[in-house]
This record gives sequence, C-alpha cells and structure tokens, in this order.
Amino acid sequence: MSTEADLRQEMSNLCASLFNRGFSVGTAGNVSARLPDGILMTPTNSTLGAIDPDRISKIDLDGNHVAGDRPTKEVFLHQAFYETRPQAGAVVHLHSTWATALSCLQDTNPNDCIPPLTPYVVMRVGTVKLVPYVKPGDPKSGELIRDLKGAYSAVLLANHGPVVSGKDLFSAVCAAEELEETAKLLVALRGQKTRLLSEADVADLKATYANM
Repeated sequence: MSTEADLRQEMSNLCASLFNRGFSVGTAGNVSARLPDGILMTPTNSTLGAIDPDRISKIDLDGNHVAGDRPTKEVFLHQAFYETRPQAGAVVHLHSTWATALSCLQDTNPNDCIPPLTPYVVMRVGTVKLVPYVKPGDPKSGELIRDLKGAYSAVLLANHGPVVSGKDLFSAVCAAEELEETAKLLVALRGQKTRLLSEADVADLKATYANM
C-alpha cells in the first residue's frame, strides 16, 4: 500500500480505538494527519467508531477539498495547528469527559490548564492553554490558534474540549489520552492537598525527553 493508504487505515483504526474506549461519543471529535501534499481529516458528521479509510477527507496545501467526503467543520482548527507547528504530523480533537469538564470550570488556570501532576503529562503533552469559546466550526477558532504562534502542542477549547497535536498520528492519540487521564485525576483530586512536580522536576523531564 502507499503511504497515504497506510495512513488512512491507521487513522480508521485509531479513531475506532478512541471511540470504543469512550474517548469520543456519537459524532463528536475529529482527527487529522499531515501528508506531503495535503491533510487527511475525518469527515463531518461521522462517528470515530466507523471511519471508512477510503472516505476520509483530503484537502490540499491550499485548503481545497480534493478527495473523500466533506471534511470536519473544524477544518480551520486543524489547519492552524499545522501552519504554526511545522513539527506537527497529526491533530486530535476530542470531547472527552474529564478534559471537557476542566474546560468548563471557572477556576481552571487559562495559562496552565493541566498542571504537572505526573511526569507523563509533562513528557507527552506539556503546558496546555485555555482558548476562549467560539461556536464549533467558526473560522475564528483557527485565528485563536494562530495567535498562539505554535507555543503549545495542546489546548483546551473553553466549554468544548481538548485539541492535541503530535509528531505523528500515534503520538497525537497517545498525548490526547494522557491529557484526558490527567484531567480525570485533577478533577478527582479537587479539594485535596495535592503534590505537584517541582519546577526542577519539570525542567529535568523536558531536557531528558525533548526529542522523544
């Protein structure tokens, strides 16, 4: 199979895995991956549990729809990540329960939504920024991501859910899962005296795993 065919199949498999394990419900969430000549995206109004590899949308480098079904209405969000983070090979947007819960809480720190509770969230996700609410599919979502100038690999969309990028599709999915599990821990520990990793611990992790 060609590289694009392989990536289409991998996207279908990983989307089904996310759906089957409850990271996505109904037609919520969308996933994309970068190609040399464009971007593959899950189609609009599709369930991640049943993505047909041959019907995955493809847009070219200018944003034109060139193959497959019509792309997700969040196309602007995905494009903005690729434009500002050249190292990103894939983007995963979910409405996963616990990360979405954090995006709705008034006291979530907008500059650090996911504090360093575990080493793995530091290693796989990094600092997470809260992005102001706009309605789903609004092109302004792309503008808000571009305004961050590629400084964050992951964000929480206020009252909406997480968006996570990675160097490839598998890495992005794993990072999205790590963010969700850490969000679950944070909500479970609310009101408790919590020990976070120190600044020195975080710096050490970033230095050790910067290229992984």
